[in-house]
Amino acid sequence: MASKKSRLHIPRPTARPGEKPDFSYLNLSPAGSVDKPPVNSRTRDIEYLSEDLVRVLDEDHKAVGPWNPAIDPDKLQVALRWMLLNRVFDDRMWQIQRQGRISFYMQAAGEEAVSIAQGMALRPGDMCFPSYRNQGLYMLRGVKLVDMMCQCLSNTRDMCKGRQLPIMYHSKKANIYSISGNLGTQYPNAVGWAMASAIRGEDHIAASWLGDGSTAEADFHHALTFAAVYQAPVILNVVNNQWAISTFQGFAGGERRPFAARGLGLGIPGIRVDGNDLLAVYAVTLWAADRARRGGGPTLIELVTYRGGAHSTSDDPSKYRPKDEWSAFPLGDPIERLKQHLITEGHWSEQKHEALTEELKTEVLAAWKEAQKAGTMTEGPFLDPATMFDDVFAEIPPSLESQRRYMLEIESGE
Repeated sequence: MASKKSRLHIPRPTARPGEKPDFSYLNLSPAGSVDKPPVNSRTRDIEYLSEDLVRVLDEDHKAVGPWNPAIDPDKLQVALRWMLLNRVFDDRMWQIQRQGRISFYMQAAGEEAVSIAQGMALRPGDMCFPSYRNQGLYMLRGVKLVDMMCQCLSNTRDMCKGRQLPIMYHSKKANIYSISGNLGTQYPNAVGWAMASAIRGEDHIAASWLGDGSTAEADFHHALTFAAVYQAPVILNVVNNQWAISTFQGFAGGERRPFAARGLGLGIPGIRVDGNDLLAVYAVTLWAADRARRGGGPTLIELVTYRGGAHSTSDDPSKYRPKDEWSAFPLGDPIERLKQHLITEGHWSEQKHEALTEELKTEVLAAWKEAQKAGTMTEGPFLDPATMFDDVFAEIPPSLESQRRYMLEIESGE
């Protein structure tokens, strides 16, 4: 009998352009079917949470099961408004990039419930270490739309003074760390901040986000090790939107076991949640936050969602996935699902939704008009180039001072 030869396995998506979308690989649990354990449960006793899928909203748009957070309808309407504002803002900024007014942009289409639900479940003193699709988190925490637009424009009101790629915001006042273009670096930063919070005896926790593709980065594994060893009060979120740029999530290891199971070997509990169900995301985040504040250490949350649009303005998803894949995604659209839940419960209507959409479009347009006054890529006023020498050292060294004088001399024509 001939022995079998080893073969290299190449992960492949279940569908390519022109083919029928296929999400049969997703392990979906019925809404309300997953038990909710006490926050002090041992990791070994709750491993099922990393394999099953926590869901609250059922097919009839009803909130069911033990994870139902019973959020007040008024609060849910506020959440819907934030999610819708996120999408309207993204649509406007995408159009602006296509007009050549900004150089780059990334939308959060289909992932709005992640930032809004988790932001609502955290406390103002908790520190957030976001990824580049968490713009809703900034809005929720009070960062003005005009300031976010000015950062994308790299104009005279740019919070980053022209030194960051568009969409890489920050806000010290809102306790949101600067977004980094180097994938995964926010994870160790979050764990370190959480460790410092514990050393100081505070009850503030840290939370961080990255995509499924970034779990293949070394920073992801370094962060998990430190978080586990020192029991850091941190929530580590993996936003599994099925695609890392043009690469299917299987290339990051999503075929074998869920990303939520990545920390089990270190003793970190993992929870897999419907990332398009705002109520489920809120409930799971609240559970993990409570666990961290009580000294239970880190939790790894996998948010199963779908990137509805392109990876960025420099990407064309029609080249690597079916055009209608988002419409076929079994977990739907987070905004539509929350809207239908509120309508079913008698707290919303299609007319109110349309009116809110128009109101938010007006708000975003007004912010854009204000942002343009501080300059665009093609229209002044422009940032003073001399500012590139500021904020680098506490005291500018002679070498940089010499370079600044030389630049000013050239500009003045001397």
